[in-house]
Amino acid sequence: MLLPEPQAQSRPAIQFGDVRLSREALWGAATAVADEVAGAGMVALHATASPATVVGMVGCLIAGVPVVPVPADAGSHERHHVLTDSGARLWLGEPVDAVDLPVVPIDLGGRSSASHPEPDPDSTALVMYTSGTTGAPKGAVHSRRALAAGLDGLADAWRWTPEDVLVHGLPLFHVHGLILGVLGALRVGSPLIHTVRPRPENYAAAAAAGGTLFFGVPTIWSRIGQDAASAEALRGARLLVSGSAPLPVPDAERLRALTGQAPVERYGMTETLITVAMRAEGERRVGWVGTPIAGVETCLRGERGEPVPADGQSVGELHVRGATLFQGYLGRPEATAECFTGDGWFRTGDAAVVDADGWHRIVGRQSVDIIKTGGYKVGAGEVEAALLSYPGVAEAAVVGAPDADLGQRIVAYLVGDPGLDPAAVIDFVASQLSAHKRPREVRIVESLPRNAMGKVQKKALASGTA
Repeated sequence: MLLPEPQAQSRPAIQFGDVRLSREALWGAATAVADEVAGAGMVALHATASPATVVGMVGCLIAGVPVVPVPADAGSHERHHVLTDSGARLWLGEPVDAVDLPVVPIDLGGRSSASHPEPDPDSTALVMYTSGTTGAPKGAVHSRRALAAGLDGLADAWRWTPEDVLVHGLPLFHVHGLILGVLGALRVGSPLIHTVRPRPENYAAAAAAGGTLFFGVPTIWSRIGQDAASAEALRGARLLVSGSAPLPVPDAERLRALTGQAPVERYGMTETLITVAMRAEGERRVGWVGTPIAGVETCLRGERGEPVPADGQSVGELHVRGATLFQGYLGRPEATAECFTGDGWFRTGDAAVVDADGWHRIVGRQSVDIIKTGGYKVGAGEVEAALLSYPGVAEAAVVGAPDADLGQRIVAYLVGDPGLDPAAVIDFVASQLSAHKRPREVRIVESLPRNAMGKVQKKALASGTA
């Protein structure tokens, strides 16, 4: 069973602002939704940061109907693609202009005691669309079994129990906010406080209300680290978790000083859910994402598929296999086949290093974060970490630009003090790393292009469209 049946308890199951729902009330409203959508084939859920999204999601799971979360901020073109590609038959939530599907409203006060049979564990639960960085977004099909395996693996790694109170303010249309941050809490049985907006003061208020387990992306943690009062309020937290992008070392160390702990990091993708994570107990190695969770295996492969040694230095493409993997891209068997090796490993497209103890460090995307310059392979992440340790640098992104002599030259985009001296920054990196890893060009910008989860859009920087 993916989500256990509700048990009587005094604490709310979910809280969004002033809106609270007990587990019994949540299941009653969700079962009313299940009555409406049963047999629909595929349901599109308007995934706003609201309790209605949770009720709609749980209702589809109760009914055994596949659901595709549609980003609340999706533009008309993206929304049309997702709805057309997924073949959704119903729109669950508030009506939206230009959505030509029958609408099923979500009533938080709705109640039903109807009984729905437990779906097959291998049946489709969710279709999550990729970010579309290499073309039109593709729908990653996830089974109920894969969701359960991923959530149980994380609960084990983080010692997540019903005694915890989860806090986050993440969007509810990605793996981080929806699967981990909603279904994870419901499967474990721990209450969820969603802050609606991911502001430092909202996290602090949730800490005062009993929050013990906090999820955030690096942008959120950076802002909390710059707000000493909010950071101090998190001193009583059991665990801080950062994901969706690498957490800069200076931000992690600032949080360690203010809260008494550095956040644990983890790694996953839309296609794999979470596969690698730091443990709640044990070392907090800043810049690394931990070891595989239960049920997951990883390995590194080179450009020709050859094994790459786990020596903590050698870079290879990270390959994954195990219980958390998706079933394939919806309606795209060729694309699915292309991302798997002949012996069953999923090719993540991410470059990583692994040490002898199985700890993983993600260098970046193979396509944009491995820069081939002057015969060397340079990981953008390593250069970015050095740049972020330079006084006055707040944000950094490194890309490779075409170069007639070097093949690619390293270009750094920096956000920070207006008086940053590019030449001094370049010399600093050369003194911290090998000389060939220094940027050949530094550009000072007001901001870096990011997606909804805070990830820097490097293709836009490299193409000059940012």
